[in-house]
Amino acid sequence: MDTTSLTWRPLARDDAQAAADLLNAMETVDRIGENYTAQDTLQELVDPYADLERASLAAFDGDVMVGYMKIRYKRFAQEVHRVFRDGGVHPDHRRRGIGGALVEAGVAAANTLHTLHHPALRLAIDVHKAGHIAGLAELLGPLGFAPVRYFQRMEHPLGAALPDPVIPGGLRIAPWSEDNDEDFRVTRNEAYADHWNPAPWPADNWKNKIANHTLRPEVSFLFRDAADGTAVGVLVANHWEADAAVTGVRDVHFMVVGTIPAYRHRGVAGALVGHALRAAAEHGFDRASVNVDSARPAGASGIFTNAGFTSKRPYVRWALEF
Repeated sequence: MDTTSLTWRPLARDDAQAAADLLNAMETVDRIGENYTAQDTLQELVDPYADLERASLAAFDGDVMVGYMKIRYKRFAQEVHRVFRDGGVHPDHRRRGIGGALVEAGVAAANTLHTLHHPALRLAIDVHKAGHIAGLAELLGPLGFAPVRYFQRMEHPLGAALPDPVIPGGLRIAPWSEDNDEDFRVTRNEAYADHWNPAPWPADNWKNKIANHTLRPEVSFLFRDAADGTAVGVLVANHWEADAAVTGVRDVHFMVVGTIPAYRHRGVAGALVGHALRAAAEHGFDRASVNVDSARPAGASGIFTNAGFTSKRPYVRWALEF
């Protein structure tokens, strides 16, 4: 196909269904375990840090979206402004130049947003993809992208064999609610402040990415110091109905797991994970999952391995650094 025969324009909020259709078509080949409804893709399109007009592009063959890219910038950054490029091409339209055109457009858009928001910092453009997807090196390498970080998707089947969770002494636990949602966000930011790419999440980003229609309050918990009420550890879980509809497996994903530095090495994270696993099983989930950074300073992979999670799928974070 000649790419000039396609219609190219920025993404719009009205593209939610077309985007879901594209992503679901990609899933039939890529098999990364992600399925979408229009509500899910709309959540991405209304992201306050996705500047659709300046930093997105979609290719259409008639009414069918056959490829897209969008860039997310950060409100807060230190030293390096790491923007995130998302995108993909319909399996029936791959290896026809669409992917390369979208990657090049993404680099240009990232530079535009960087100049607008953090011109004094260095820029890095991140692309996060499952390691088994073919052609990534050939697509990204010529533009200077290189692997900079590695992640694992880990999974835990849920059932009656789960041990009873033990709350560390001096702590009390509370489930998520609208009243304590801000404590969850603030605790997450403090817990992740010394992790790789540690930019804090502002409230609008938290609401868009975490506290949305996929949040599972019954599997999301906060630990507090019983003496003074300080929030010291957090676990937030989300669930996508589209995945369950396709696979028949109700998976609950641990999106955020963290302990503030002063309370590490006291069993807080392990207790949160154990408590969430038991709650997930009691609420009818079949499996728990988590994405783990290979080099997180708090040793998260060990926590999850000790809890019974096993690695299922590697991911690679590619980056173009300026």
